[in-house]
Amino acid sequence: MSRRPDILDEFTAEHRAVEELLTRIEAGLGAGSATPEAPGAPEEPDGAGTADTPGSTGAAGPAGTAEASAELDEAAGLLTDLLFSHCAAEEEHLFPVVQHDVPDGGALVFRCIHDHLAIGQYLSDLQGLPPGDPTAGTLLQGLAELLRRHLATEEEQLYAAARKALPADTRAALAERLRTTRAEIAEAGP
Repeated sequence: MSRRPDILDEFTAEHRAVEELLTRIEAGLGAGSATPEAPGAPEEPDGAGTADTPGSTGAAGPAGTAEASAELDEAAGLLTDLLFSHCAAEEEHLFPVVQHDVPDGGALVFRCIHDHLAIGQYLSDLQGLPPGDPTAGTLLQGLAELLRRHLATEEEQLYAAARKALPADTRAALAERLRTTRAEIAEAGP
């Protein structure tokens, strides 16, 4: 019988999903799709010069600017949803236990909450931009840098301390509570 992932395993798996989305987003940024046109550039009517441009390739393969931009928007949307869900779940299910039962847990939680607030600000700023805004690429790059540092901090410091201080059955019970909460939310629907 294989064991179910504990809460730290669940959150670490979500970190890998965040990293995969960041890679997709950065590939789209490298193709120039986050800033599809320079300020003051003339607009192409009806998408002319985008999807049908010969030799048009980017990190995502043969694609026009509109298609690459749509893929980038989709990845950014998935990242936003995952981050809001992940941060809220950590704050509700893991952080109170870490703060109470892990040596120096309060300081670890404080630092992570600080990062969560900064992540939320980046996401809010990105959501407030009009399509094609040239600052999106810069914001996404800043968000990626913050996220990579934050994920490393959580895994190397907070999760490591929690794994050491919290018994396996406590971590498993927290994971079960997390899964139950998520199932109830999914069942309730939008």
